[in-house]
Amino acid sequence: MTTTLITGANKGLGFETARRLLADGHTVYLGSRDAGRGRAAAERLGARFVQLDVDDDASVEAAVKTVEADGGLDVLVNNAGIEVYGADDGVIGAAELTAEVMRTVLETNVVGLVRVTHAFLPLLARSAAPVVVNVSSGLAFVSEVADPTSSRYHYPGVAYPASKAAVNMITVQFAKAFPGMRINAVEPGHTATDLNRHVGRQTVEQGAEVIVRMASIGRDGPTGGCFTADGPLTW
Repeated sequence: MTTTLITGANKGLGFETARRLLADGHTVYLGSRDAGRGRAAAERLGARFVQLDVDDDASVEAAVKTVEADGGLDVLVNNAGIEVYGADDGVIGAAELTAEVMRTVLETNVVGLVRVTHAFLPLLARSAAPVVVNVSSGLAFVSEVADPTSSRYHYPGVAYPASKAAVNMITVQFAKAFPGMRINAVEPGHTATDLNRHVGRQTVEQGAEVIVRMASIGRDGPTGGCFTADGPLTW
């Protein structure tokens, strides 16, 4: 039985990923910062709930103890992430970007991911086939954002793309450091979720496809790459 923890899983891509992995036979821990929403989501799916705020050391440490007491962990899906919007509800561009906005986004999307991954590494190391999936974004690829012919060229945000670019580098370096684990990033595509105010062009069912696929790879699967539903991307 494969045991999987998904952060930020009470809604959106995390929730759909949990639903799909449960259907595939995984034991799923649905991690959520909000205990009420997380517990309700877990009950809807038949998943195990664990309170997990990626920004809080004590919360993450408590989650590790809960998962360890129940038998351990095979797969970690780092899905939790945020975007910060301006007073007009628009994306914050370079001219309006402040250090505080940048710090807030990086704290959750980058520092939080490292906090969770580091804390669960000892449990993953005990697994026969440990897997880590880091949810990235097409906005993390500088070649895309800098290309006037790309649909991402006109996205003005700075903090969110920068945070996901950092996630890509973290993925590569962790994969090199832990060759016995399968550690990859995924680019789900422009999916309609609360994160982007539901302006994405595809459904959560479509977006979760690559997350589910990479969470299900075996010991001989790829590592240190970034994948879409159509296959690997070039860093």
